Amino acid sequence: MDENLLRDVAAAALAAGADAAEVAFAERQSLSVTVRLGELEEVEREESRDLGVRVMIGKRQASVSGSDVSRSGREKLVERVVAMARLAAEDPYTGLAPADRLARGPRPDFDLFDPTEAGPEDLEARARETERAARAVPGVTNSNGASATWSASSWRLVTTGGFYGEHRGTAFSLSAQAIAGEGSAMEQGGEGRATRWQEDLPTPEQIGAEAGRRAVAALGARKIASTTAPVIFENRLAGSLLGPLIGAIAGSSVARGVSFLKDRLGSTLFSPSVTLTDDPHRLRGLGSSAFDDEGVANRLTNIIDKGVLTTWLLNSSSARQLGLETTGHASRGLAGPPGVSPSNLTLQPGDLDQAGLMREAGSGILVTSMFGPSLNSNTGDWSVGCSGLWFENGEIAYPVTEITVAGNLIDIYARLVPGSDLARRGSADTPSVLVDALAIAGK
Repeated sequence: MDENLLRDVAAAALAAGADAAEVAFAERQSLSVTVRLGELEEVEREESRDLGVRVMIGKRQASVSGSDVSRSGREKLVERVVAMARLAAEDPYTGLAPADRLARGPRPDFDLFDPTEAGPEDLEARARETERAARAVPGVTNSNGASATWSASSWRLVTTGGFYGEHRGTAFSLSAQAIAGEGSAMEQGGEGRATRWQEDLPTPEQIGAEAGRRAVAALGARKIASTTAPVIFENRLAGSLLGPLIGAIAGSSVARGVSFLKDRLGSTLFSPSVTLTDDPHRLRGLGSSAFDDEGVANRLTNIIDKGVLTTWLLNSSSARQLGLETTGHASRGLAGPPGVSPSNLTLQPGDLDQAGLMREAGSGILVTSMFGPSLNSNTGDWSVGCSGLWFENGEIAYPVTEITVAGNLIDIYARLVPGSDLARRGSADTPSVLVDALAIAGK
């Protein structure tokens, strides 16, 4: 669906009684192939085209979406959304993004689209190679399969405030799940990566071998007594510590007063060695775009600058509620009002690699798997189920399982030490991080 058709939908919304409108169109194609134990298990293909319309009548708003993009389908969407808006409760902060903040002029190319279209035969071959490499690791006894996927998507947005923008991108991924051991002593390990360009993916051999290695490394896991000890979160999952931070600095959470950081803007949260950047313009970034989902121009931001919290994450609505300006972090689907989201987060690396962090800590746990996190959003009290590797005198001693790590995130952030092993794995990348003492609940 081209720009003119989207503008026609927006104009139709105004003609039907709306004061302002946004029209978004998303198109996606994807193909996924899964193999297990050397046999083809599943092939999935998806093709979708969906239209979303959000309108405002005074301070009332409503949004709808649908997959029928024919003329009659578009007319029905407009009729329905305007009728819904007339009945909606008033929201004093609703409205389009300020015109002076919209992304104007030529848009930079962030190299997000790989013209290579992977076919089912190619994806099957890559999945087979990945699983074969996982099963070849000594100690691996079974497999939960391997998958290879390709997708291509595009997004277009038109507003009656004068904005039009589009971006498109591709994604390629490989993953595997290996099983080591027998009977009740089995352990599972997995690895997966996703990139914009196929050439940036690790090889099937690398993905499979890492999945197998992680499964074997978990064999013989022990339960340990409850204690307090240093904890290192490895780079592939340390970003989970930042999820509560992002939620706590989202403008809507701050405005509602349900954030453990609601009074901490401008405060020192981390040590001066910690800088957390959000870069929507990273080349080939999984979260890259020249504008946010309201059409606002975005930019590189140091969310944490040498330990200091510098900004909230704001869309237009939450900015109005707080008496501030949008930061270009609006995020939305085709239906519903915008929320907020970062683009490409990076916790900047420190001086010590993972082995160096273990030597620094002496003894403790290297967390390699996390599940079931719990957070009190008002206080920052946090806990998470974990498994990993106990280390002593800076060296791995044995695997551990069925433990819970807990603490208050304000205290955890203040004592967090980033390592140097930054890994580019997605749209939230971190090195391994050390926290010098955390409560560990065991047997």
